[in-house]
Amino acid sequence: MLLKILGIMVVIWLALAVLGAVFEFLGTALVIGAVVVVGMVTYSAVKAGRSRRSIGR
Repeated sequence: MLLKILGIMVVIWLALAVLGAVFEFLGTALVIGAVVVVGMVTYSAVKAGRSRRSIGR
């Protein structure tokens, strides 16, 4: 009975460890993705601002 309880606890601990690693990776990927998207939008805005001509000239 004791080994069964310990086995269940080990399985739950391993599942939580795997989920923690997955969420840590997803959090890191989310931050990196956000930085890349903001950088691309900023670059596009700066590039479009330089090539835009004034109206009436």
